[in-house]
Amino acid sequence: MKTITEAKKLLTSGALDEKLEALCVSKDAEILAAYRERLMQALDAFAAQFGTEREVALFSAAGRTELGGNHTDHQRGHVLAASVNLDIIAVAAMRDDDLVQVKSKGFPMDIISLEELAPQTDKKPDSAELVRGVAARFRQLGYSVKRGFDAYTESQVMQGSGLSSSAAFEVLLGNICNTFYAENQCSAEEIAEIGQFAENVYFRKPCGLMDQMASSVGGVVAIDFADAAAPQVEPVSFDFSTSGYALCIVDTGGNHADLTAEYAAIPEEMCAVAKYFGAQVLSEVSANQVMQAIPALRKACGDRAVLRAIHFYREDRRAQGECDALERGDFEAFLRLVQNSGESSYCLLQNVYPCSAPQEQPISIALAVGTALLGGRGAIRVHGGGFGGTIQAFVPDVLLTCFQEGMEAALGKGCCHILRIRPVGGTVILN
Repeated sequence: MKTITEAKKLLTSGALDEKLEALCVSKDAEILAAYRERLMQALDAFAAQFGTEREVALFSAAGRTELGGNHTDHQRGHVLAASVNLDIIAVAAMRDDDLVQVKSKGFPMDIISLEELAPQTDKKPDSAELVRGVAARFRQLGYSVKRGFDAYTESQVMQGSGLSSSAAFEVLLGNICNTFYAENQCSAEEIAEIGQFAENVYFRKPCGLMDQMASSVGGVVAIDFADAAAPQVEPVSFDFSTSGYALCIVDTGGNHADLTAEYAAIPEEMCAVAKYFGAQVLSEVSANQVMQAIPALRKACGDRAVLRAIHFYREDRRAQGECDALERGDFEAFLRLVQNSGESSYCLLQNVYPCSAPQEQPISIALAVGTALLGGRGAIRVHGGGFGGTIQAFVPDVLLTCFQEGMEAALGKGCCHILRIRPVGGTVILN
């Protein structure tokens, strides 16, 4: 642990530049200077909020982008995901009492007591419940969680962006607790599972594990969720900077507020199809079984559930195919599969807009505009959970300026974000 003054000296001296280059995915002096200044401002904000005479640690957790496997993780299928250069940073210090105080820039302070770690079920869950859930899980795993901590966080991972700000926040908390309570014994995979626990049990959102795993592990990862207790995570070696394409995430202006029921309906309907066959999830049932039982399934589960099940099987194969394409360096094959994934999410999975509000379709508009701008090149798809938020596009470098200007003309200045795949997931910058 370092004093705030010592942490600033290390930043300004360049002693941490190698770490910062990995987090920024760049050696550009201006980009590094901007990240360094962001950390300096976070240190100042922590000092103003919690006091200057503190020994602190610095943390970062990455946003994530889903490259393949749209809504396959909760059915114990395959996904392809990656961490990106947009992240959440934190300055944190231990306390002498049992309070945990987390101040996120632009939001009210979250305050919990380590003596009260049971889920708060009498109110709508908020970010404080994620803090409570992560701390509770560390205690359940046998770690000594007694003294609290103060933390100041600042995020570049936009809420509702499909980059999974909640998972990044959970992974950030997991790294703080891992440092303060577990002597960094927890692996990146274990921290991801702790984050999922907090979101499932405390935030009461039935998410899969892909978001937390991609944010925590870092780089491009192929994940096989067949064993829910021990997902198989394999790094995928591919340098996107050599592909001739830029990865763009476009904020459509929609958001994820009040859409929990829409998200929950997807795993519920897929599981309903699985239960028809006496299974828990679709990966335990063959695609052929589902196709042969379509007449009965339509009556038992409804047409949308059947379509979503068909999407799962095709998307599961696509995610594996995308991984194979990248491993053999066939980026054009990868792009074709990404485009097919988007079409399946639109037609079969049906997570492009909420059925309760068909008059509002920002993702549909963004896909229509983006498709026209790409002119048959690259690939474009709904990104993440769907219904609101963002789309993802792989844009030829020669079309990037035109694409960005066209998307921003249609959806607003600053909506198109050009991202880089980050090789580092959740991490301690300075301890």
